[in-house]
Amino acid sequence: MILKPREKIHVIHRRHFEKDLHRHFVGVVDWYDAGVARVTGNVYCVNGAKFKFVRRPETRTRLISVISGDLLVNIIPDSVNLDQVAYHQEARSVRVTDGSDWYLDLSEHAWM
Repeated sequence: MILKPREKIHVIHRRHFEKDLHRHFVGVVDWYDAGVARVTGNVYCVNGAKFKFVRRPETRTRLISVISGDLLVNIIPDSVNLDQVAYHQEARSVRVTDGSDWYLDLSEHAWM
């Protein structure tokens, strides 16, 4: 099985056009079967005025296809506190972190 229930994930939605929003999703896998995952968590979008990722406050449940080619799915360690996840820009890189020692460097996926 590619994804397991209760596994934490970070998802980057592929942009198809230059003006498409940068959309990310951070959450937990509820169920996975045949390339489709049911996930619950929060959406993060770029605030165009501040060029910062902002967490949408409402929790969402989504169905995502991990085999579609439209998503980059990163597995997050179980120790990560999803309620504390935030994006920080450092020099020419963007990092996702929960404030602990863990971080995910998104430099190759940033808007620079």
